[in-house]
Formats: sequence, C-alpha cells, structure tokens
Amino acid sequence: MPDIDIDHLRSWIGRSREVEDFVTPRLVAEYRATLAPHLAPVAEGEAPLALHWCLGPETPAADALGPDGHAAKGGFLPPVPLPRRMWAGGEVETLGALRIGDRVVRRETVADVAVKRGRTGTLCFVTVRHDYLTERGPAIRDRQDIVYREASRPGDAAPPPKPAPAEDAGNEPAWSVEANSVLLFRYSAMTFNGHRFHYDHPYATQVEGYAGLVVHGPMQASLLLNLAAVRLGRVPPHFRYRGVSPMIAGSRFAVAGRREGEGFRGWTAVGGTVCMEAEAPES
Repeated sequence: MPDIDIDHLRSWIGRSREVEDFVTPRLVAEYRATLAPHLAPVAEGEAPLALHWCLGPETPAADALGPDGHAAKGGFLPPVPLPRRMWAGGEVETLGALRIGDRVVRRETVADVAVKRGRTGTLCFVTVRHDYLTERGPAIRDRQDIVYREASRPGDAAPPPKPAPAEDAGNEPAWSVEANSVLLFRYSAMTFNGHRFHYDHPYATQVEGYAGLVVHGPMQASLLLNLAAVRLGRVPPHFRYRGVSPMIAGSRFAVAGRREGEGFRGWTAVGGTVCMEAEAPES
C-alpha cells in the first residue's frame, strides 16, 4: 500500500474557491453540435441540460500541469500520491434553469477525502461540492466524486463486467452514440480537459494501462441526465450517477434507461457491459 498521509490530505477539507463564466451562444452551439440529437428539449432561451459541466473549466498554465495533463495536484485539490484519476460518480440537484447570457459563479469546496482498499489496490476518494449561482439565485448544486488509483501493473485482472439490464418489451429504444476520437476531442476542447487518456493513445494504453482512449465520465452522465428528462417528461430535481467500468472509445455505446414509477433508472453500456449507472429518484 502506498504511503498516504491521510491526515495531511484531509487538511484540504473546507478549501474553497470561486470561478465565473458566461453561458454564451457559442458554448451552447458547441454543446449542441457535440451531443445532439441526444439532448432533451428545453424552453426558448434556456441552456441544454448538463451544460454546467462545461462552465468555468480550470485553465492551468502549461508549466503547471502534471504528467497526466491535469493541473498538478496540491493546489485546490489535495496532493494524493496515486497517479491515476477518474470521475467516480456524483449527484446533480437542479433548482432552476441556466439561460443563454447568464453570468454564472461556481463555488466549489473540498468536502471529504477518504482512503479505501479495493480489488485493484489502494483508492483515494476526494469529494468536491459545487454551487452554480446566477443573478436569479442558485441554479444547480453538484457533488463530484474523484477517485485516485495506483499505477497499472502487468497482469492486473480487470474487474468482472456488469451486464446491462434487459430491455423490456415496449420500452423506447436506447440512444446509440459513436464513441470516436472526434467526439472525445470535441468534448475535451469544450471543457478544456487536458487529461491525456482522452486523446493520447500511447499514454492511455502504455502508461495508464487502458485498452484504448477513455470516454469522459461527465459526457456519459450528461447524456444520461438528458435521457432521464426525455423519459420523465421533465427535468429530474435529483440525479445520481456512478461509474462502473471505464468506457473505451472505438465503437458505438448505448445510453439506455426506463421509468420506474415516477423515477428513472439508466445506464451506458458497450457490448452489453455497463459503464455508468444513473438514477433519478421519485420526487
């Protein structure tokens, strides 16, 4: 087990910062061009659902990057001494719509740091909470869980795949999305995401040990949130998602789900194997 000073890492709890951005027509156009036609309808002048994950991206200077292309650890986020990081899951609470032209302030706070032992070794989870504020008041509250993992080792066993649920007769068909390098490039560019495993194939396979380029977790969650709104006929006030296994680019993937009472349960899957699960509970 790596030497992790959990007390030092937990001293980051409570650290906060604010960033400001605008919901510009250009950002909305880029978002629609990237994810349409797999977006829920919204009222005239409103931003598409899950656009908030594209606002206020971190913009570190080139000499302030870590080897994975992200900002070097030890600034806002704690210096976790594990080399691989990924979105593990989170929750979105929607209080109001974002509108084109809105000035949005995002307040983010490190809420928790925890170390666990998993099948693949030591894991460190960092929880960050975000509040997206407009002149009309809070619009979105968001929790993001980031997981840090040990370096891959030759011969590491992959976690057992989780089969996707069977589609019931009469269900609306799943959305089918082509996970090609253009889609990954567009989403990375729109979010200023420098994580190399989304675009640098040798790095993704030879350094981080994946089978290919990795599809963004927030992009999958964005599609699932939009599908939930389509299936329910309304924006779910609460939406939770959890990564199950990395999605590797190079084929089409399914964005599927169904109503359960007044709630929603959904998933993304490649070849019948679940990559992300999501739910919008009854409210």
